Amino acid sequence: MMCGAPSATQPATAETQHIADQVRSQLEEKENKKFPVFKAVSFKSQVVAGTNYFIKVHVGDEEFVHLRVFQSLPHENKPLTLSNYQTNKAKHDELTYF
Repeated sequence: MMCGAPSATQPATAETQHIADQVRSQLEEKENKKFPVFKAVSFKSQVVAGTNYFIKVHVGDEEFVHLRVFQSLPHENKPLTLSNYQTNKAKHDELTYF
């Protein structure tokens, strides 16, 4: 992987789901709603001064959201941050930088 360039889209892993779960409450607070389903389906990662994760999450019915989650470097000991998100996404929508 080239530093600074996002990886190719990959199927979500248990680690990806764990990351999504940790920012779920941040998204629900921003959107002022609870999601009945919150299943990570795919992701990209980008190495910066830490790591950006772009995660596609199924949130029920045919609805998806795209999350950008920042994980700081380990020595900084900071929690995961929901940096940005996009709602009203479909299963076929490509994960892109946002």
